Amino acid sequence: MSNKVIRKIQSFVRRSGRLTEGQKYGLNELWPKYGIDPTDNKIINLDTVFEKKQDVILEIGFGNGDSLLQMAINEPECNFLGIEVYEAGVGRLINEAYKHNLSNLKVIKEDAVEVLKNNIAANSLSGFQLYFADPWHKKKHHKRRIVQNEFMDMMSDKLIDDGFVHMATDWEHYAQQMMETLEAHAHFKNTLGARIYSPRPIRRPITKFERRGERLGHGVWDLIFTNKK
Repeated sequence: MSNKVIRKIQSFVRRSGRLTEGQKYGLNELWPKYGIDPTDNKIINLDTVFEKKQDVILEIGFGNGDSLLQMAINEPECNFLGIEVYEAGVGRLINEAYKHNLSNLKVIKEDAVEVLKNNIAANSLSGFQLYFADPWHKKKHHKRRIVQNEFMDMMSDKLIDDGFVHMATDWEHYAQQMMETLEAHAHFKNTLGARIYSPRPIRRPITKFERRGERLGHGVWDLIFTNKK
C-alpha cells in the first residue's frame, strides 16, 4: 500500500432514535460476546477474536443486519465481520445472532474507514461486501460516497490475493461509478469481463428493502471483482 494519505470520507450519517428492548439488550448485555472495541492503532487479531480460524469476510454498512445474519447462518465455514454505526441495526443484529447461537459473527460500531486504516491488517480479509450503501444522490455530495479510488487502494491492501469484492446498489449512477472505479483500479478484475454487471448470486439474500424496490420497478446492480496483487 502506498504512503498516500487517505482523506477522511464521511460516508455515513449517525442516526439515533428510540431503541427496542431487544436492541438495547444486544448493545449492552450481549456486546462482550459479539462486539469488538478497536484500540487506536492496534491491529485486531482476527484469528483469535472468532471461535474458529477461517476466512474472514467484511461487510460495511449492514443496516438492520438481515442480509449479514442470513449469510452467517448459511456459511458457517466463514467468519463475518460487520461494521455499522446505526445503533438500532447493531443491536438488532447482535440479538438475532445470539438467538441463532452464532459463533462466526462479530460487530464493530465505529467509522469503517478509520477501522480499516488503524485496526485491520494487510492481507487479512478474504472478501469485502458493500450492499446498498448511501448513494448520496446529489452531485455536490458525491464526494461522500465510500467507493472512491483511495478507499479501494486501502481495500486492496487488506484483502488477500484473489479475495473478492461484492457490491450491490439500486442507484444506477452509483453503480456506474462503482464500475468505473473498480475497472480503473490496477488490482481489481471483473469476474465476468469488462463492464459486465453480475446477476445476484444465490449467497446474497434478498432483503425486504430490495423486494420493496423491485415492486416499485427499481433496478439492482451487482458487481463482483477479485483482488489481483
